Amino acid sequence: MIWKQDMYKKRFKEIPALSIRSSGFSSVWHIVVLISLLTCPSRAELLTLPRLQRPDWLDRDGIVMAGSWEPLLFRVRRDGSDGYVPTAEQLAAYEREHSPEMIAELKSLGVNFVMMHCYKGAGLEAERRSMADAVRFSQLCHDAGLRVGVYNYSGAFLWEPLFQENPQAKDWVLLDANGRPLTYGSATYRYRWNRNHTGAQAFYRQLVRFAVNDIEADLLHFDNYGYGPGRDANSVQRFRDYLGRNFTTEKLRKMGVNDLDDVHPPMTGPPETMLRRAWLEFSCRSLADSYHDMSRYARTLRKDILIECNPGGPGSRIRPPVNHGRLLQGGEAFWDEARPPGYSDGQLRTRIPTYKVAGRMRNIAFAYATTPLEMAESMAFNRDCLGCICWFEYARIVARPGSNEPVSKTLAPFIRFFHTHRDLLRNADVVADAAVLRSFPSQVFADSKHAGLTHRVEQALIENRVCFQIIYDHHLADLNRYRVLVLAGCAALSDEQTGQIRRYVNSGGRVCIVGPAGIYDEWLIPRERPALDDLPAANIVRIEKNADVVAAVRRVCDDRLSVAIRAGSGLCTELTEQSGRRLVHLVNYDTDNPAKDVSVRLRLPPGRRAKAVTLVSPERRNELEAVFQERDDLVIFDVPQVGVYEIAVIEMR
Repeated sequence: MIWKQDMYKKRFKEIPALSIRSSGFSSVWHIVVLISLLTCPSRAELLTLPRLQRPDWLDRDGIVMAGSWEPLLFRVRRDGSDGYVPTAEQLAAYEREHSPEMIAELKSLGVNFVMMHCYKGAGLEAERRSMADAVRFSQLCHDAGLRVGVYNYSGAFLWEPLFQENPQAKDWVLLDANGRPLTYGSATYRYRWNRNHTGAQAFYRQLVRFAVNDIEADLLHFDNYGYGPGRDANSVQRFRDYLGRNFTTEKLRKMGVNDLDDVHPPMTGPPETMLRRAWLEFSCRSLADSYHDMSRYARTLRKDILIECNPGGPGSRIRPPVNHGRLLQGGEAFWDEARPPGYSDGQLRTRIPTYKVAGRMRNIAFAYATTPLEMAESMAFNRDCLGCICWFEYARIVARPGSNEPVSKTLAPFIRFFHTHRDLLRNADVVADAAVLRSFPSQVFADSKHAGLTHRVEQALIENRVCFQIIYDHHLADLNRYRVLVLAGCAALSDEQTGQIRRYVNSGGRVCIVGPAGIYDEWLIPRERPALDDLPAANIVRIEKNADVVAAVRRVCDDRLSVAIRAGSGLCTELTEQSGRRLVHLVNYDTDNPAKDVSVRLRLPPGRRAKAVTLVSPERRNELEAVFQERDDLVIFDVPQVGVYEIAVIEMR
């Protein structure tokens, strides 16, 4: 709420944990924690909370989100002012926005989670009022039964007020290849900061502590996780230290490095040299380490606090400094604000790769869900989150940021379905026949055609409704859950990785190789012979890059895929499993043309038989019992029509 100045002073006297003038911690214990965090190695695999260690409400209720995470002073500057002082009208609307009446409106839409503001980057003194508002509004949300996520900080700060309040912050600025401050696009009043600078990390840990202890947030959101180290002094020294730790003197000389003190980051250009490749790897490692450090610190304050960042979706390839396979090991969720899904001119556009990456990384994907298709896609492919269904700012509720459109009434049945059919969505594990590897060195160091091949194969499997998951390099240690490993565009593989693949094959696993594989090592050094050439032919299918990968996957699986669906284009599927049943999720992206007479052939686990097949959809009130046939381990049935979303629930005995 908007309070008088003396009320703000009183409120912050009640918050002794946050020091407005100092970047230090309030106790010796916090100093010890900071030292240990800065010196201990990263244990990324331990940071993402297992399902049973997450808060009970997440599994029980899931997330239907409303967003309003911009503090008032930032909105003022964003909307055209040269300063940060709001008008009387803006103040009044902001007060209504933070009222119980607004919370009641959000709840009436089905919202159960609010992503709100905490700190944007202007300085603790400059944002004192809005931070106090965040404490108050969070309490109102919690009292009303809503969960709260907070915008804990941006990847950029508002440098004018911050530098006045905290001059040492000038040392935290991230510099571009030309040594100039890296701005937030055309918003030159925002400078990006070095997430690995120890002074900056100590400062921002205060915000983490404030969000956890005083706002009592359920989730911490770290925005703009798309920029790694730069040309600033801190980044340069850290890169030199990285080279000294990871490369021998002989290897450094081959890279053209005779004196580490003379090395400057090769921030631009193709990865044609070892030094440039080392910089790209260092950049991905640095960005992930900064996220993991914040996550690790937050967990010292509350063990089950949820951690989330916004690196964007995985896109069609790994693009440093963002490597989702490394980064997402630090938390439970991430944002994808890319284009919405759809189907036009025979072309399918989906967020399925985002959701598949999220699922394999044990993460939840956050995305805007303002159409029935977006909600259907999220229920089918995502975990525990319907999406961000609306945006509220200045007491107005609209579809999404920057929009003037109201929330569509067509969403109500899908929101209601998410709430009333949580039993079909919670604790559901993906059933996947195939795993497609996104190989870091192949996608980052090698020619772009290799990453393009991986993406093309992923799209082919999506469009042909093959059950698969996207995996990253560290997942090669856990291949036995898949019937086939697809190596498409995986030209560069380390000795350790090829050893993991060999062990998988020796235990009965099969591999589909598309194009060249293992012709380079992990640093793109050519091998004398391809690393996997001697794998037993009985376990391998090799095809050229332009061959039919779907047919190859079927062949390597002996034409016994877990589910086969006959339907027109525009229909996608996901197969999940719960105790005693399997669920076939059908999403029609061609929403103007319902998919009719969809034929489903589902393969059951050994020894199981079908007891019933039920069709459930948010587009009708009644469930339908489907007539089915059984043939060996197959269950065969038809779905009369899929408008946007249908779930076929196969109960087993």
